[in-house]
Amino acid sequence: MAIAAGLCICFALPPWGWWPLAPIGVAIWLHVLADRPPRRRAALSWLVGVAWFGPSTLWMAELTLPGYVVGVLVAWGGMVAAVGALCPGDRRRIIALPALLVGFEWFHTHAPFGGVPLSLLATTQTRAPLLPIARLGGVLLVGLAVSTIGAAVHLLAGRRWAPGAAAALAVVAIAVLGAAWPLGAPVAQVRLAGVQGGGPQGTRFTASDAPVVLARHLAATHTITGPVDVVVWPENIVNIDHRFIGSPEAQQIAAEADRLDAPIVVGVVESVGAAHFVNYVVVVHPDGSVTDRYDKVRRVPFGEYVPMRWLFTPIAGATLPPRDQVPGTGQAVIRTGHGKMAVVVSWEVFFGRRVREGVRDGGQVVLNPTNGSSYWLTQVQTQQVAASQLRAVESGRWVLQVAPTGFSAFVDPDGGVHERTDVSESAVIERTVARLDGTTPAQALGDLPALVLAGAALVWTYVLGRRIRPRAGA
Repeated sequence: MAIAAGLCICFALPPWGWWPLAPIGVAIWLHVLADRPPRRRAALSWLVGVAWFGPSTLWMAELTLPGYVVGVLVAWGGMVAAVGALCPGDRRRIIALPALLVGFEWFHTHAPFGGVPLSLLATTQTRAPLLPIARLGGVLLVGLAVSTIGAAVHLLAGRRWAPGAAAALAVVAIAVLGAAWPLGAPVAQVRLAGVQGGGPQGTRFTASDAPVVLARHLAATHTITGPVDVVVWPENIVNIDHRFIGSPEAQQIAAEADRLDAPIVVGVVESVGAAHFVNYVVVVHPDGSVTDRYDKVRRVPFGEYVPMRWLFTPIAGATLPPRDQVPGTGQAVIRTGHGKMAVVVSWEVFFGRRVREGVRDGGQVVLNPTNGSSYWLTQVQTQQVAASQLRAVESGRWVLQVAPTGFSAFVDPDGGVHERTDVSESAVIERTVARLDGTTPAQALGDLPALVLAGAALVWTYVLGRRIRPRAGA
C-alpha cells in the first residue's frame, strides 16, 4: 500500500497527469501510517518516496545512472522517510502529514545543491481546479491543498463526515478566492514570437552541431513575415568559444532583427577557459547593438556544474559534465523597447522566487528561454510546461516558454496553455499578450502563507495536541 501511495502521486504528475490520484495517494499514505512505530513509519514512507520519485525522475538515469540511484534511494527516499518518522501514528497525523509535506517541499526547493524542485505536489494540479490557489500562496499552498484533500478523503473513507467535509470545503473556498483574485488592467500589449528551430530530441551539444542548431533557428525566424514586436530564441542556441559581440553569429542574427525591425532575445553560451562557461541571454537590436545581458543564476546540479566534484568524480567519472557554468548575479529583467520583461533561463522556471525577483524588478511579461533537447524522454519538458503554468498564475503574468526541440508555448495568467508545439518540429509561435504590472498575494508573500499554516499545524501537533489523548487507528 505504501508503494501504491507513492505511485498515485507519481502518476498524477506530468507527463501522465492523472491529477485526482495525488490526494488519493496522500489518503493511502495516511492509512499506512496508522498505529505504526517511528521506524516502521519511516520504512513505509521511504517506499512512498521511492515510488513517487523513482519513475517521475527516470530521465536522470540517462545523464548519470549513479546520480539517479543515489537521488531516488538516498535523497528523495530519505527525505520522505524522515517525513514519515516525524509524523505521529495516531489521529494527529491527519494534520501533521500535510504540514510536514510543506516543510519537505520547501526544503527540497532549497537543498541540496540549491534545490531540486521536481515532482512537487503542486505540479500534479496544473490541469485541476486547485491551480488558482497558486495565485494566493504559490506551489507550497497548492501542495498543502492537495494533501488536505487527501486528508479529507481519508476522513470520509473512515466515515468521519464532519471533519472530512470541513477540510474539503475549506480548500474549495481558497480555490474560489484564488480564481476570483483580480489581476489589474493591462498596461499595454506586445506581439511576441517564439522560435523553435526543431531537430531530433535527445541530441547534446557538439562542436559540429552548433552551426546546424543556429542555422535551424535562423531559417525558422526567416519564416516570420507579419509584424512582431519582440522575437525570442531558446537557451544556448549560439554555442561558441569566442565573444558573441562582434561575432559572425551576432551579425547573422542582427540581419534578421533588421529585416523584422524587431529585437531578438538570444540565448548564448560562451566558453571561459577550458573548465568553465557562461550561459546568458542578450537582446540583439535591428541596428546591430547588443544590450541587456542576463546571466543564468540558478544552475542545474550535475548538468551545468558538479557540486563537490572531488567527491563525485570517482563515482560517476565520465558521465559528469566536464565544465562548470559560472553563475550570474544580475537582475532577472531585460529591456526590449516594449517594457521590462522578467527572464528566467531554463531550470530557473522551477524556482518561484526567481520569477518573483524579475516581476518585482518591473517585469510585465515572463520569458523562459530553455533547452531540453539533451534530456531522455519528455518528463522534464512536460514538468517544465507545468512549472510555467504555476509561475504564470503566481505572478499574474503571461509566460512565453521557448525550447529548440520542444516544448514551446504561451501560458496565460490563469495557467492556460496556448500554441504548444510538438517535440522536434520546427515552428514559430506568435501571440499578442497583455503587459501587466499588478500584483498577487503569491508575488508579494511568496511561500509565507503556506509556511505559516504549516507551522501552526505543527505547533498544534507537537505541543497542544499532546494534551489530547490520542485515539489509535483514527
